[in-house]
Amino acid sequence: MVSLYITSPEKGSGKTAVCAGLGKQLLAGGKKTGFFKPIISGAQSEDGDSEFIKHLFSLSESVDLLSPLVSSGNSLADSIKQACAKVSQGKDVLIIEGTADQYQFSREIVKALDAKVLIVEAYSKELLAAIDSYRDFGKSLLGVVLNKVPKTRLEQTRADAATQLEQAGIKLLGVLPEDRSLLVLTIGELAEHVQGEILYGAGKSAELVENLMLGALTLDPGPDYFGRKTNKAVVLKSERADMQLAAMETSSRCLVLSGDSPPEQIVLDRAKKKNIPVILARDDVTSLTASIENAMVNNRFNQQNKMPKLTEIIEQHLDFQLVNQGLGLGE
Repeated sequence: MVSLYITSPEKGSGKTAVCAGLGKQLLAGGKKTGFFKPIISGAQSEDGDSEFIKHLFSLSESVDLLSPLVSSGNSLADSIKQACAKVSQGKDVLIIEGTADQYQFSREIVKALDAKVLIVEAYSKELLAAIDSYRDFGKSLLGVVLNKVPKTRLEQTRADAATQLEQAGIKLLGVLPEDRSLLVLTIGELAEHVQGEILYGAGKSAELVENLMLGALTLDPGPDYFGRKTNKAVVLKSERADMQLAAMETSSRCLVLSGDSPPEQIVLDRAKKKNIPVILARDDVTSLTASIENAMVNNRFNQQNKMPKLTEIIEQHLDFQLVNQGLGLGE
């Protein structure tokens, strides 16, 4: 068995997405693939990742075993080994996800598990700012994956990164383009963020919301206005039945209504006919919009519905030949 430690010195780099995409590719190639995400005491856990990967990889181990709490004391190496042994049996590859909060323990974990290392770095203007620290992993380092690169900067970033990494003796394993569809919310998550009540359509809670529109202040409440965006959540005042009906004539994932009063019955009847969820929240329109926008910006990758797009990106932009060779899996 070979272990692959996927880490990053920064939060929000996309480690879980890379773990998911790479793991699915390994499984599709016939490799028995496991998952391990130790939480070092004193570091914060990133909720939901292990549960998501468990179902994605069809793992039989409990979440408590996949993501155990490990003491950061003198026996960290032994504790990590013991915890890892419980989830690695029968596996060809064990993917280990690190967290930015425990990046300081990365080298100790890698040494204890004799793991290979893949570093995920999110795109920024200061490209590969931490490159010197990456070399500290020595021969264990497979290489670096750059993530969330704007499509307009993809080729230039690939060229620049390849040059910088080659000079440092580090391999560039992939440059993954930014795709906002991987950061969208589900209807259920949206309702939770705005502390709203789903009046109709709770069965569609797992569907993805890709865009957001504000309809409360527009002078044109017609379909032409709401037709500008697809697969959207529309935030409206609860008393504006005319705008709610107009929004449902376009590609709307759900309505988010602001106010204490429920929508008119004609709106609920139309929602049922169109099968469009309706969420009633108490905050004002401005606060609701800000809350949803913030949630969409900071959303994590943990939905099965996003896997087809992620798989497409991984297949096109990650060098599996280099990864497999580095792991000793051949081509």
